[in-house]
Amino acid sequence: MLSYGYYYAGGLLGGAAVATYLLGWPYALPFYVLAVFCLNFFRDPERQVPPGPVAVSPADGKVVAIRPVASGANRISIFLNVFDVHVNRTPIPGKVTCVTYKKGKFLAANKTEASDANEQSIITVDGIVGGVHTTVMFKQIAGLIARRIICYKKPGDILEPGERIGLIKFGSRVDVFLGPEWEIVVSPGDRVSAGSSILARIREAAATEAV
Repeated sequence: MLSYGYYYAGGLLGGAAVATYLLGWPYALPFYVLAVFCLNFFRDPERQVPPGPVAVSPADGKVVAIRPVASGANRISIFLNVFDVHVNRTPIPGKVTCVTYKKGKFLAANKTEASDANEQSIITVDGIVGGVHTTVMFKQIAGLIARRIICYKKPGDILEPGERIGLIKFGSRVDVFLGPEWEIVVSPGDRVSAGSSILARIREAAATEAV
């Protein structure tokens, strides 16, 4: 459980106590419901990171789009609803080379234009996966409800496979950009879990060339 959960739930339970004292327990019920919701929202379960030359999902949620972008790369977009775990994890092990915060709008996170227009944090990780040098970029994107992006990492940090890197509060979207050396193994509509679901594998040809 993240400390944010206790913070929000504590405030709501305090409100419930006041409402019960002044108005009676029926008026306190919404506070209790919201407190339980916050504790559930800020849960932080452990994940089993799969071995091998893979890129794992940085977020829990639903794959809503896979689109080609420049230089043969692909963008995988993952939408998180308010019931998903919102802790984000690195797709690959390696070194953080860049963390950029970009102000923007707060469009609904499931809209395509949210990827570029919304407030976001952009993290770039450089690493060796399966003997292949690769650079993976991913975005923590705010949504209509989610208006607080938190990134724990800074340039120079070394990341272990599936390591926690931050979170987005209350519904959001994460985009992952993978180069042509990666073979995508998920499809739109798939449900994924941060740190444990495989998004892509290093292509055999890329691994052979690296040798």
